[in-house]
Amino acid sequence: MAALALPAGAQEADDDDDDDAPAAAAATTEAAATGAQFDYGPSGIMARANRADLAPLTLGSGKNVAEAPYDLKSGGYYRIKIVSDGSQELALSGGDFFRAVWVNEVVINDIEIRPMGVHSLEFDAAGEAEISFIAIQPGSYSLSIPGSTGETQKAVFNIR
Repeated sequence: MAALALPAGAQEADDDDDDDAPAAAAATTEAAATGAQFDYGPSGIMARANRADLAPLTLGSGKNVAEAPYDLKSGGYYRIKIVSDGSQELALSGGDFFRAVWVNEVVINDIEIRPMGVHSLEFDAAGEAEISFIAIQPGSYSLSIPGSTGETQKAVFNIR
């Protein structure tokens, strides 16, 4: 007797896939045991509880920008405040740093800015800005006062 061909897209009525049931049950049991339904990576990476506040950067005539290098973890969520005392018009520049992180927002005078990219921040007077970001690309990067060459005139960020 010849076998009947089914039209495209049609399934046989007796399409029992019972052989997959034990594997599906084991996966469901494993997910329940670990408490996770999906394995999509860190959930809530930008939740306030996951954010680490870094020591502030200082802009002032003759002052150190940072007291020590910052050691960051790739994938970590951070917030840093930049404070200018207004003693001199100063900026912090660091295109390499800003390309190695994803900037969530820059907050200045309670105004939240969500930029596509940043290269520098300049302070013409006393004030402060706050940047929240996720460290992405491992390496050593710096934010420095343009035109300065001293080690105290930059902040070094080591992303691991």
